[in-house]
Amino acid sequence: MSNPMVNYRSEGGVALLELSDPPANTYSYEMMRQLDDLILRARFDESVHVLMIQGAGDKFFCAGADIRRLTEVTPRYKYYFCLHANETLNRLEQTPKLVIAALNGHTVGGGLEVALAADLRIARKGAGKIGLPEVALGVLPGTGGTQRLARLLGKSRALELMVTGKTFSFEEAAQMGLVNQILEVEDFQQGALDYARQFCPPRKAALAVGAIKRAVQSGTEASLSEALSLERELQQQLFTSEDAKEGLSAYVEKRSADFKAR
Repeated sequence: MSNPMVNYRSEGGVALLELSDPPANTYSYEMMRQLDDLILRARFDESVHVLMIQGAGDKFFCAGADIRRLTEVTPRYKYYFCLHANETLNRLEQTPKLVIAALNGHTVGGGLEVALAADLRIARKGAGKIGLPEVALGVLPGTGGTQRLARLLGKSRALELMVTGKTFSFEEAAQMGLVNQILEVEDFQQGALDYARQFCPPRKAALAVGAIKRAVQSGTEASLSEALSLERELQQQLFTSEDAKEGLSAYVEKRSADFKAR
């Protein structure tokens, strides 16, 4: 890419997608397009089992959309920009591989909306603030924030956070279940990669991890009977995998399984 706004590399089964637009890693149409392409690249790379998104530098994960740029365009452009951003985050949410948002700095507005589209969120201790303060701009969190936050925290808590526009620490976010883990490490990127690798072969059956994600993401949007049907279908597919045979054999033989993602 002539002007990369998302840096990409694959290491030890983890695809690292780094949002890079100094100073605050704000996103634009161009960044979302690049992110979309790289999500597809990681999805179809058989050597990649986990996607991890973080921000460049150590001050911001992402501060959301580039507000200055949005003030210069028409309402119609703003609408289509939000539509495209939503499509990108939907792709991230629905990709059949685990997605981790590694929050290395401030994660506010659209930045939190990106993180909400991930499956898990880990954060560097004391590294910044998190929240959805769009109400202060006279708008709402329009890249899936109103829906994903409510599904994660419940309607009342999510509504309170959005209408007050409050930002708070990662530690507070962990207490309410918005952040899964706080990492107290000097080298956050290495700590985040180590965290992500626990979901990769040979330690974990990546096919099973992906199926669990699909069952949860799709099942929670369906009726219970439909969700249970999907669960049975995915379980049947896993029973035919080499990893399932290895996992069951390892249990019987009282040894650690050596998964291959096959």
